Amino acid sequence: MRRKIGISTRLAAGVLAVAVLGSLNMTTASAGEAAGTDPTAAARARASYDAINKYFDAGKGLLLEEYPNHQSNPYSYVWPYSQAAIAAENLAGVPGAGRKGSAEADRRLAAYEFYWNSGTTPTGYDSYVRPPNGQGGDKFYDDNEWIGLNLIQRFKRTGDRAALARAKEIFALVVHGWDTDPTHPCAGGVYWTQAPWSQDRNTVSNGPGAELGAHLYLLTRDKSYLTWAQRMYQWAQDCMLAPNGLYWDHIDLAGNIEKTQWSYNQGVMLGAGVLLFKATGNLRYLREAKSVANASLAFYNTPEILAKNGAAFNSIWFKNLLILDSVAPDPRYRKAMQSYADYNWNTTRDPATNLYKFREGSVELLQQSGITQIHALLAWPRSQYHLLA
Repeated sequence: MRRKIGISTRLAAGVLAVAVLGSLNMTTASAGEAAGTDPTAAARARASYDAINKYFDAGKGLLLEEYPNHQSNPYSYVWPYSQAAIAAENLAGVPGAGRKGSAEADRRLAAYEFYWNSGTTPTGYDSYVRPPNGQGGDKFYDDNEWIGLNLIQRFKRTGDRAALARAKEIFALVVHGWDTDPTHPCAGGVYWTQAPWSQDRNTVSNGPGAELGAHLYLLTRDKSYLTWAQRMYQWAQDCMLAPNGLYWDHIDLAGNIEKTQWSYNQGVMLGAGVLLFKATGNLRYLREAKSVANASLAFYNTPEILAKNGAAFNSIWFKNLLILDSVAPDPRYRKAMQSYADYNWNTTRDPATNLYKFREGSVELLQQSGITQIHALLAWPRSQYHLLA
């Protein structure tokens, strides 16, 4: 259930709903326009996020895995929940979001505590809600990294020192996940999970780990963060970079490489390159980030290919393209993101509910949150992209 990727089989044609745009407070729209934001994107983001609160609410600030919910668990796993929390944080960063936007981001942040496991060394977030509300679960390093990046973005927006402190705790967990056995194929790298049924080391457990470490270095100037960030980045460069300039998914302890090239793997690696360039001034990192951006724009160049990746993976890719854009502007990045957002608003969204039917059956919180993130970031002015994490 942790990596469900749906391909839309029902494309319900639709157009931009005037009622949705009309629901955006006019003073907020005017303030947004003055700040360089896009009021249409802001309205779409709000409508998509409101649908999360309306249809996925599970009480206690927690959310359902899907709607209608056919899962045995009463709450979502932390991976989709984190993406909803990031959507709320992105919305809080839209100019004009005001106290209401900040309060919603606060509410989502508070509910992370249902997943926090303080009884392990290192501490970290379990994959599912902890007792007494749930059974808890194994720790996934990428789950924790997404939350860490969420907390970094919150710190940049608000100066919340507690968020920064928790991000540091998460990074300690990530370092703990480093493979220390020199006899393994492609020795090193952060494992994907602590679960005994997997000993894979993934691009997506090293790329966002490198991003988190680089952010922490840029914020604290503690060189240990930079050392680890460079180590994680280089491991993925050495072991996961394919001849076509994109990254494979993972390698197991037998040396078998899973060669699927998911969009989020490209995003976290190009984003890590940008951050390491900012941290070191080494142009090599920026060149590598641009190379991945160019290769991925050429590869994920149709709605069908992007649909196979899913909105959650694509949202991570697009966000990191904006991080690159903050350092090396290129109109192609936002253009590709806008095209994807327009397509899904007009084809996969149900205008009656603002839920996105990327596949038959229930709507997944993970994918609803991903498309909401995309709409929200399209409402950000480019001058704010440096705040992204």
